[in-house]
Amino acid sequence: MTAAFTFPGQGSQAVGMGKALAEAFPAARAVFDEVDSALGEKLTSIIWDGPAETLQLTENAQPALMAVSIATLRVLETDAGFSVGRDAAFVAGHSLGEYSALAAAGSLSISDTARLLRTRGRAMQKVVPVGVGAMAALLGLDYDAAVAVANEAAQGQVCQAANDNGGGQVVVSGDKAAVDRAVEIAKTRGAKRAMLLPVSAPFHCALMQPAADAMAKALADVAIKAPAAPLVCNVLAAPITDPAEIRRRLVEQVTGTVRWRESVAYMAGHGVTRFLEIGAGKVLSGLVKRIAEGAVGVSVGGPGDIVAAKEALAAAKA
Repeated sequence: MTAAFTFPGQGSQAVGMGKALAEAFPAARAVFDEVDSALGEKLTSIIWDGPAETLQLTENAQPALMAVSIATLRVLETDAGFSVGRDAAFVAGHSLGEYSALAAAGSLSISDTARLLRTRGRAMQKVVPVGVGAMAALLGLDYDAAVAVANEAAQGQVCQAANDNGGGQVVVSGDKAAVDRAVEIAKTRGAKRAMLLPVSAPFHCALMQPAADAMAKALADVAIKAPAAPLVCNVLAAPITDPAEIRRRLVEQVTGTVRWRESVAYMAGHGVTRFLEIGAGKVLSGLVKRIAEGAVGVSVGGPGDIVAAKEALAAAKA
């Protein structure tokens, strides 16, 4: 098996995502109905009709992106004959996408995943008041250089690498004053660009510890099974299958670095040639090209992408 199924994170959301799939395929519609039922509200209406400002709220964007990913996967399973256990060497997801990956692999139920992501989104949003924290993208610096910038900028505050996305793209997160300093320092260290990101909270840094505590409590009450394919987890950039470890790493992920560059490199190094990005957007497919030479990223998010996904899987097996 030389295909990996990957799942996008926050920032890939867009009003209307998944609607064409739900209209064309009953299996996709059933996923959206299940998420609405699990949350006790019509999240689907926000996903399809907006407004964008409401969809972008962390507590909505996270379960919404998962719903689109799993709806897309269900179409691949029912209409294209895909099987995670048979066709995926690995599953992986960027930040919240890790939950989508686990739902895809049967480790978490869709309903539990929706509720966990609603809890996660609310917890991550409320622990740091708006304006107190920030995130910034440092472009053109490798990971070690970006970490050095963050360490210098901290000056007793929190500033750490939140996302190592690959291709010279590292995101730092922490107290706003420290992140502002990191932007200025990065410009003197050869960064092509350094800019604040339009996010509502400083994700994946030590300031998120109360949210990690909330997730530890929420995850303690949820059944987790061994996934049908190994999960290459964010904080290790290595595969795990043990339910107890999955639970522990999901908690660590809230404050830990998303090691996406290393995760993709690990999968490519273990024979993966096709990375199917299942759900909204094309962010992860673009990153594949920068990280793994010769590997192909294929975005699957709408009815027109199903044929391309089948072709990519066939090529991966060839």
